[in-house]
Amino acid sequence: MASVHSSNEELETKEMDTRSLSSSRNHSQGTPYIHKVGLPPKQKLFKEFTNTIKETFFSDDPLRPFKHQPKSRKFILGVQAIFPIFEWGREYNLLKFRGDLIAGLTIASLCIPQDIGYSKLANLAPQYGLYSSFVPPLIYAVMGSSRDIAIGPVAVVSLLLGTLLQNEIDPITNPEDYRRLAFTATFFAGITQATLGILRMGFLIDFLSHAAIVGFMGGAAITIALQQLKGFLGIRKFTKKTDIVSVMQSVFHSAHHGWNWQTMVIGASFLTFLLFAKYIGKKKKNLFWVPAIAPLISVILSTFFVYITHAEKKGVEIVRHIEKGINPPSVNEIFFTGEYLAKGFKIGVVAGMIALTEAIAIGRTFASMKDYQLDGNKEMVALGTMNIVGSMTSCYVSTGSFSRSAVNYMAGCQTAVSNIVMSCVVFLTLQFITPLFKYTPNAILAAIIISAVINLIDFQAAILIWKIDKFDFVACMGAFFGVIFASVEIGLLIAVSISFAKILLQVTRPRTAILGKIPSTTVYRNIQQYPEATKVPGVMIVRVDSAIYFSNSNYIKERILRWLADEEELLKEAYLPSIEFLIVEMSPVTDIDTSGIHALEELHSSLRKRDIQLVLANPGPVVIDKIHASHVANLIGEDRIFLTVAEAVSSCSPKLAEEA
Repeated sequence: MASVHSSNEELETKEMDTRSLSSSRNHSQGTPYIHKVGLPPKQKLFKEFTNTIKETFFSDDPLRPFKHQPKSRKFILGVQAIFPIFEWGREYNLLKFRGDLIAGLTIASLCIPQDIGYSKLANLAPQYGLYSSFVPPLIYAVMGSSRDIAIGPVAVVSLLLGTLLQNEIDPITNPEDYRRLAFTATFFAGITQATLGILRMGFLIDFLSHAAIVGFMGGAAITIALQQLKGFLGIRKFTKKTDIVSVMQSVFHSAHHGWNWQTMVIGASFLTFLLFAKYIGKKKKNLFWVPAIAPLISVILSTFFVYITHAEKKGVEIVRHIEKGINPPSVNEIFFTGEYLAKGFKIGVVAGMIALTEAIAIGRTFASMKDYQLDGNKEMVALGTMNIVGSMTSCYVSTGSFSRSAVNYMAGCQTAVSNIVMSCVVFLTLQFITPLFKYTPNAILAAIIISAVINLIDFQAAILIWKIDKFDFVACMGAFFGVIFASVEIGLLIAVSISFAKILLQVTRPRTAILGKIPSTTVYRNIQQYPEATKVPGVMIVRVDSAIYFSNSNYIKERILRWLADEEELLKEAYLPSIEFLIVEMSPVTDIDTSGIHALEELHSSLRKRDIQLVLANPGPVVIDKIHASHVANLIGEDRIFLTVAEAVSSCSPKLAEEA
């Protein structure tokens, strides 16, 4: 048995040797040993396909906890995977509840006035903002995996939804259909989010770059603030357009007869108070609760002031009426047929993706601060489910709010129970307190929104983007100016377009570099990064910093030939020996397709006509396998494929390598 086993090992060794590309020269004494470039073991097509699918969609190995578990345990793990509350709820205690209770009450005091204001951005009645902070947070608390995110309406999504909806239906002349379209869009936003999570396609939201998001958010913040000038200045007739030119024209045209000084005094006074409260919260971290409760205090004081002075009779616009009671069912109001179905779907997909991007970014930020893992796909399913349920209970698109999440974190939240506490406070507000908001002036809601969105303008992030990557800065500014001077959807389109353009540019025009030898080492590096690196006479070393695909194969071939032509011209002028070997360093080349193989063949053919030998250094397992399968290895010569650049140089031109 032992002899059979050893003979099998010998056969396997021989098989691996025959499938290895090497400089198959017998090295004599004194000649450096040339290592072989090994071929990976052959994989069956189905196994290779399943491995690719697993790495693409299941890279986090979600079924790992289920391995080697009894059926009862698998069932429990399955329930916990869908409803994480059953996992962390087992360790919940009074100490954690204390933190969640304080955090929940704090964010509730912030969310109530914000929700009333944000519903106006979406062109909906005030109660719909409150509805959206009642049901969705409860669903998220059961299904979400973030401990810190605070759920509810947010300014950017409210503005985006309001803009897209009013392009289809006028909210003033046809409020019923407008509301129904809002619920339809919310339903499809939830479907989009849940589908991405179930199909594990969350990587799609990463196509919207950080720079584009910074620009889009900054532009949206300015647009939102400008929209609040209607309530802040007491203007009755205001443009429906969101671009800065139209808004400013509307403001100045109404300056002589449309502004109300009482409204301006209320708005300016409380905006100053809110900004001062924020300043205190930033200066002293232990006073985080001051800016959190400032909006509610502002609402109470301004409402009381208007009530005792009857300022509404002097032109001060007030909320007037908020529907009392909890969310009424709205399943029958969703458009499942008719002309508005497609429109609701389109708006829902756009709003859902933006809401998802914001929520995941917020969740990841606070997860990294508390050092725990956030499952992006679970988050998508949770957010999608809450918006689907929300659409059936008179809510519009809800997501994670950065301002509320930051307050939630600072207030010491421990789990998603803080969302449940907030939801309970909103429930009590809807049941008993909404009539008290009757005399709340619109100016105070405008001031609250302006103070909230100021934080979305991130100057430091824009400056950092400029320092790091100028193309990213172009994407940032493109999205920013697109939102300000055109519209929210145009800005979003520009953001996505520039993000895709950057990806295409990087794929189709990858970087290449000429390498030189670092003195007193066998290391070869980019001569632009290391000016002291010396070129090896008669040898040109080029590194390709990308996979070689159909989209860039021709460019890479032509770029290498241009490098070669430029180098030969310089050598000719200096009366130095011409190039005899072209070494292509392939360490960064992670993959190659048939177009890439064809480009290598053409490069080899072009070099032969110039009496230059093509040499490959350190091709990876995928690349070497395809080179071998396509017989390019035979074309180039198996003795011209090396493990390292140093070995390639020493083999091709040993004396010259020593001199260099």
